[in-house]
Formats: sequence, C-alpha cells, structure tokens
Amino acid sequence: MELKNSHAGTLESGDILIEIFPSDSEGLEITLDSTVAYQFGDQIKNVIRTTAEELGLKSAKINAVDKGALDCTVKARTTAAVVRATGKDVWKD
Repeated sequence: MELKNSHAGTLESGDILIEIFPSDSEGLEITLDSTVAYQFGDQIKNVIRTTAEELGLKSAKINAVDKGALDCTVKARTTAAVVRATGKDVWKD
C-alpha cells in the first residue's frame, strides 16, 4: 500500500491531531503527546492502533497530540488521516 503524509484534527481543546508518515519498519509506530497520557495513554494508543488496523494500515509512523479528545473523536480523526494517507474509500472498500 502506497502511503503519503497526512493529518487530521486540530490542537484545540477536546480534539486530537493525528499525523501519519510512511515508515520503512514493519508495524505501526505510535507516539503520543498528551497531558492525560498517564491516565489514558494506553487507551488512546489502542483506539488509534485498532482503527488504523481495521482500515488496513500495516506499516506507518503515527504521531498524536491529544488535547482531551474522547474515544469517538480519536477514532474519527484517525480514520480521516488514514483515508487521506492511503486514498482508501472506506465506503466502498
């Protein structure tokens, strides 16, 4: 799967910025910057990983900057970034 740089989201309160970059390594490498990483970091990373994998993303570097986003927002932003990075049409594929 050809991958291009993409992003979705903002740095506003209650949102999350997801950035996706191609990676030479196998698997998803997720980095998270969040003020609530101590309490919710594992959950946020899990939502990002699960969403990306469900959309067929197998290898990428994902940077996330969280500003208190709910899981539904994390999933929506991740979906948008993956679709932009892959060109995949989630409604048809």
